Amino acid sequence: MRQNKKISFVLGFLLILVYLTTFSAISTEARRHHGKKSRTHKHKKPRHDHHSTPGHVYNSSNFNILKFGAKGDGVSDDSKALEDAWKAACQVEGAILQIPYNYKFLIKPVTLKGPCMSQLLFQIDGSLLAPPKVGAWPKSSLFQWINFKWIHNFTIQGTGTVDGQGSNWWAAASSTQVAFTQKLSDQKVPYMKPTALRFYESYNVTIRDISLINSPLCHLKFDNSGGVNIDNITIISPETSPNTDGIHLQNTRDVEIQHSNIGCGDDCVSIQTGCSNVHIHHLNCGPGHGISLGGLGKDKSVACVSDIMVDNIIMQNTLYGVRIKTWQGGAGLVKNISFSHIKVSDVKVPIMIDQYYCDKHLCKNQTDAVAITGVKYDQIMGTFSVQPIHLACSNSIPCINVDLTNVQLRPASSKLGYGSGGLQHGGLCWNSYGRSKGPLVPSSMDDCLMRGSGGSGPQRIARSRNENVC
Repeated sequence: MRQNKKISFVLGFLLILVYLTTFSAISTEARRHHGKKSRTHKHKKPRHDHHSTPGHVYNSSNFNILKFGAKGDGVSDDSKALEDAWKAACQVEGAILQIPYNYKFLIKPVTLKGPCMSQLLFQIDGSLLAPPKVGAWPKSSLFQWINFKWIHNFTIQGTGTVDGQGSNWWAAASSTQVAFTQKLSDQKVPYMKPTALRFYESYNVTIRDISLINSPLCHLKFDNSGGVNIDNITIISPETSPNTDGIHLQNTRDVEIQHSNIGCGDDCVSIQTGCSNVHIHHLNCGPGHGISLGGLGKDKSVACVSDIMVDNIIMQNTLYGVRIKTWQGGAGLVKNISFSHIKVSDVKVPIMIDQYYCDKHLCKNQTDAVAITGVKYDQIMGTFSVQPIHLACSNSIPCINVDLTNVQLRPASSKLGYGSGGLQHGGLCWNSYGRSKGPLVPSSMDDCLMRGSGGSGPQRIARSRNENVC
């Protein structure tokens, strides 16, 4: 009995010893591991610390340009502050680059590059000002003012203004153009006016609510981009400001432009080669040159534009309404274009296809042309001051599948009668094939379109050749 008690005591002692040894080993390893984690965390810095201005540590995703040294007085050069704020925000997912309300920031030409972390937001509530003096622009920066490159999943929004201060550029382009061009030529700089905001190879870009005013040239331009959404913006420049297009698209796909107001000295929206799947709707346009596809095919180039839908547009006091313009000698194809629910007021020519486009006094006649097929005009209504319709299609490659449905256009003045004052019996129609369906006003538009497949064998072959290059 005593021996059994002795054995039990020894076994119990051994179990306690094993437990204590194991617990001690676990505690030692835990302390080592904790120390290693603490040392790693101690030396880890936020991703954007190396971009920060000395004296500032940023612990959030908000990057206010004032914290990067900007003055915001409209006189000091705040370009570097913007670039530094951009570099810092670019490194943080969901970052907000802030242009605060009630400040004016003078920004010289800058390029803001990506790729950046996803969901970068450029919040413009104050004003960005371009250099007002032409001579203040560097030789290498005559093509754009604020240039965005390689940006994905990016938004610009706010209550603020982007002001191109372009009045001196417009003056140089008119009364002093010759002297100004010569001066730049002496410096081996081409004569060019800068675009205000330009995007290059950027995707999933949203621009909303802001105002763009007085750009030296185009206000907003997209090159080689896609997934663009423009909503509730305002673009304003004087009617007399030359070449100040509102929105310019080139080689850009999947675009929606909506609920905006554009008044400028050129096209409210300009759609160039390489564009497809563009939807423009609920837009107020005027003054300006209307909504245009082209000019396409300049210098015998290939132009391809397809799947463009323009609807619910109000145009007032514009040179044209909805227009397709191509140069003689070009190649390519314009197809699947729809213009519907367009209200025009005192528009010189509401409906236009011009395949003889020329920006000089005289252009050489050429037989090749960009083919045009599948253009629908539906519910185009209002008043005109020169012609209701102008369809001037190529002699060699006619326009085909052009539809006119419920088009009602009346003279803006009672002094203008159909067939007089340049109205040419209600419009000019040349070598265009398609269908018309009433009501049509003026009724002569019913005879505007020829029936059939669009010309002889050689014409169809030429059109087919153009279709194959797109």
